[in-house]
Amino acid sequence: MAGSLKRASPDQNEDDVLIKAMRDANVPKFLKDDLPLFSAIIQDLFPEAQIIEDDYGEFERTIRKIITMNHFQEHKPFIVKIIQLFETFQVRFGVMIVG
Repeated sequence: MAGSLKRASPDQNEDDVLIKAMRDANVPKFLKDDLPLFSAIIQDLFPEAQIIEDDYGEFERTIRKIITMNHFQEHKPFIVKIIQLFETFQVRFGVMIVG
């Protein structure tokens, strides 16, 4: 995963590529209580790195539009989970949703 990210953005700092790869692969699987621990581990491993959140601009606007069109409640955690599911599909062949 990190290799494909690096090939897509060869000028990007390697630490940033590794952090993004680890976050994209792991954060969707964690419970919200585990996220601070994971963030602390990342910060310990890469103390100099600035963790930058991805901007999903048009994708997020489209999600919000579809939520409104279908008369769903616009709830930030719901939108975050949709984006995480999208990211998971980018790196995995299959996904199992439990719950």
